[in-house]
Amino acid sequence: MKKNNDLGLLVLRMSVGILMLIHGIAKLDGGIRFIISMLESKGIPSFVAYGVLVGEVLAPIAIIIGFRTRISSSILAFNCLVAILLAHQNDLFTLNPHGGWAAELIGLYLFGAIALIFTGGGKYAISSHNNWD
Repeated sequence: MKKNNDLGLLVLRMSVGILMLIHGIAKLDGGIRFIISMLESKGIPSFVAYGVLVGEVLAPIAIIIGFRTRISSSILAFNCLVAILLAHQNDLFTLNPHGGWAAELIGLYLFGAIALIFTGGGKYAISSHNNWD
């Protein structure tokens, strides 16, 4: 079977983008209040919480359609790092009850986004000729 890197990148874009977008849509329906309270408890202004909508709604949509995939993936990766620092730092060196990494979900999003930063979106993307694609 002939390899098809561009099809593989499309599958990666769809997986990372759609699954993260689902998280973002949930936050559109009041889920951001949790983030606001977490930020305020750490002395961070509450308006910063709205950045999660950029990282979990706008960036995933851009990744899905393949628009400026590398920069959109950078935004998503940054969002994941902030989430790890704020909400998942206690999970970094622990296993869940089933023997998996406790932070595996956010880890998969982070490393999927990092892979797309290096590769770009491939030829099955809306834009593929810019340095940020």
